[in-house]
Amino acid sequence: MDAIIEVIDVVKGFEATPVLKGVSIALEKGETLVVMGGSGSGKTVLLRLIAGLLRPDAGQIRVFGQNIEELSEEELLPIRRRLGYVFQSAALFDSLTIHDNVAYPLREHTRLGEEEIRRRVVHFLSLVGLNEGVLEQLPAELSGGMRKRVGIARALIGEPEVMLYDEPTAGLDPTNSKTVAELIVQMGEGVCDSSIVVTHDLELTKTVADRVALLIDGRFAATGTVDTVLATRDDAVQAFLAGKAKP
Repeated sequence: MDAIIEVIDVVKGFEATPVLKGVSIALEKGETLVVMGGSGSGKTVLLRLIAGLLRPDAGQIRVFGQNIEELSEEELLPIRRRLGYVFQSAALFDSLTIHDNVAYPLREHTRLGEEEIRRRVVHFLSLVGLNEGVLEQLPAELSGGMRKRVGIARALIGEPEVMLYDEPTAGLDPTNSKTVAELIVQMGEGVCDSSIVVTHDLELTKTVADRVALLIDGRFAATGTVDTVLATRDDAVQAFLAGKAKP
């Protein structure tokens, strides 16, 4: 299969601190790739590089067959529109209603009328298990799990080819974490079949991953299926996994 996203020997640091030390990974069409790692391991940096929100210090990033590392903001726009990005905090606009938050990409990038926009907003909210009762509410009136789902609906409404999830279960209780994990699986089966999920959550990884890449000290210490990574005998890998298994 052809890779739709390729990261090739990418290096990224901030001031004197190296974060990614020559990482390479690829996403194939139709798979969910989970990038695991601890806090500060560079998972979110990698995701932002793929979305063109950061530029690498060295290496190449190809998205839909096009090298993006030297593209201008204007040149990146059509590529970003093919990506759905779910931020860790959901990144909703506090002063906008849920309807207006989800509608925002359509108002910015299409010429659809308000009636059609509302229809699509209702549809995509329904896909993530939210009904019309939330439309006029503000983000602060929703639970953390509901805000995450609104963020997913907003990312999906542009009908992206790839979804990028940044710590989708961070800050959620176990019940909401399970709901979001099941939602990611559901979206992968029927709405957007290719995704990259960055997380430190082992249970989420077990639920959603077709393939796992474990990022430790700026490099991928293990890659493969969940079972393959769990069976890796590398000391650093086992130390990380042991930490995730603790109650």
